[in-house]
Amino acid sequence: MKLSNFLKKYTQYMSLFRKIFGSGQEGSEAESQSEYNSPKPSNLPVDEQFTFNFKKNGGKFIYCENLAEVKEQFENILEENDWFEKEVLCFESKLFSLLEENRLPHQSVTQPAFFFASCENLIADEGSVLFSSNQIKQKKPNELPDNIVILATTSQILESKSDGLRVIKKKYDKEYPTNITTIKYFEKAQEEDFLTYGSCHKNLYLLLLEDL
Repeated sequence: MKLSNFLKKYTQYMSLFRKIFGSGQEGSEAESQSEYNSPKPSNLPVDEQFTFNFKKNGGKFIYCENLAEVKEQFENILEENDWFEKEVLCFESKLFSLLEENRLPHQSVTQPAFFFASCENLIADEGSVLFSSNQIKQKKPNELPDNIVILATTSQILESKSDGLRVIKKKYDKEYPTNITTIKYFEKAQEEDFLTYGSCHKNLYLLLLEDL
């Protein structure tokens, strides 16, 4: 099944936009928990595997068919969180235009409401987001704002972290980036175990743009 068709059906089933932006929240939460408590086949296609694991980790997922939808959903995120005219931490000049369109200060910020970035890849088997110094400079995840908005594309979804590292090595060749890291947990676990102990939890929105 093509990713766009899968995501459209998934979005309809989960009432994703109502869950993120308002009405029917309690019902959606219960439906979400039921969905994730159900056993899943281990041989899911990589795109479906990422969607399932990312949502299970607590990430907020918004599929966009084109740039117009990216802009619309970005504004919805700003409205939902009352982030209009708030400072934003962003290191990538290619993203500045979207911030400037919404009059969001991003130069010499001292109290950013959120971090806005692209990423290197999306890792399906972990449901995580892979970054490098190209997006986060030399900052550690715990040094970034608690709120993060990521703009990525469907072609960036890979099966594993090792696949992501191979792609980075091939992409950058001699100018290999530093500070390669992932963010995996997008909500604080109710009960921490040895897998989540000491982890950095972020409130993360993913704007996923179809490019396949």
